[in-house]
Amino acid sequence: MKRDDQQIKQWLATRKQQHLYRSTHLLSTPQQPRMTVDGKPTLSFCSNDYLGLANHPQIITALTTAAQRYGVGAGASHLVNGHSLEHQKLEQALAEFTGREAALLFSTGYMANIGAVTTLMARNDSIFEDRLNHASLLDAGLLSGARLIRYRHNDMDNLSQKLRRDTATNRMLLSDGVFSMDGDIASIPELVSLSQQYQAWLMIDDAHGFGVLGKQGGGVLETTGSSQQDVPLLMATLGKAVGVSGAFIAGSHDHIELLKQLARTWIYTTAMPPAVAAACRQSLTLIRQESWRREKLAALIQQFKEGAKVKGLPLLPSETPIQPVLIKNNQAALAISHDLFEQGIMVTAIRPPTVPTHTARLRITLSASHSQKDIEKLLEALGYCLDKSPLPE
Repeated sequence: MKRDDQQIKQWLATRKQQHLYRSTHLLSTPQQPRMTVDGKPTLSFCSNDYLGLANHPQIITALTTAAQRYGVGAGASHLVNGHSLEHQKLEQALAEFTGREAALLFSTGYMANIGAVTTLMARNDSIFEDRLNHASLLDAGLLSGARLIRYRHNDMDNLSQKLRRDTATNRMLLSDGVFSMDGDIASIPELVSLSQQYQAWLMIDDAHGFGVLGKQGGGVLETTGSSQQDVPLLMATLGKAVGVSGAFIAGSHDHIELLKQLARTWIYTTAMPPAVAAACRQSLTLIRQESWRREKLAALIQQFKEGAKVKGLPLLPSETPIQPVLIKNNQAALAISHDLFEQGIMVTAIRPPTVPTHTARLRITLSASHSQKDIEKLLEALGYCLDKSPLPE
């Protein structure tokens, strides 16, 4: 049935009544801890710029220099005439950085996940996904036409049971590396073991681990020593810890060539601007050279966790920059987020359907650009808000 204007208005009104309505803030300064948001000076704790590179002068110089040489648009898809020298250099750098044979650039992580999964999986195949996987992985599974089987979060026994019952000849295991709303880490060694036992593809989306985890910033697969043979397909984004934009899939030469032939989200879209690729490559150099960023970030995470424990904040278990404060109630989460903003602190309230029902939260994200004093200010403000408005049972 066609939805008329009145039905749409009613639907929107209902969303507001349920405290599920979404709206944007207007930024007028660069992405950094201290920004002007909706015209108000704000200390932000909701950016995925984990290493503080989004406004780095060397990366800005790399982008502007390349823009002077290549212009501001790629002009076409990679297969037409949009594949520049800067794209080629970045793909080679990403392959080397991740210890894979090859890499392929995509415009976004969403497009990378959909392109890879729909290329490899089809009707009569089975895809097994963690229940807390990112929406792009879930949508990729649905769009592939394969049977989508979801297992309990990080529950390898539950996954094993479902694999034993499955009769498909072509299977794939899909998981976030770092779960974007909880901040915990996937059981990579167990996933590798199960994928080999059941001869299934294994693909890891390391959007929130790449650049942050590992001595060199190689992400969750570096921390577990997982090779290309262990994890044939790695996806990571370039707009979070890398601080720029885009995404990539890394794997064997043959896997990447297959994606070039069949991945519709790569074939039928304009390539990212060459200047953006140049900026990403400069960022990779900084990620590798400036290990102090990861060290400082780790120290800030521990400072926040210890301070939150003293104040009795209901944190979820996470050792990553994603530190969720579980509020449960949608209205309460919005109210606390609003109170924090009134104090000059920006923390986003995350509500269903982004997270499961009754798990609304404040999603706090930390950056190497924050200071110890910033963390102290955040803890003080959180403590004040929760003392003022105790969480509903």
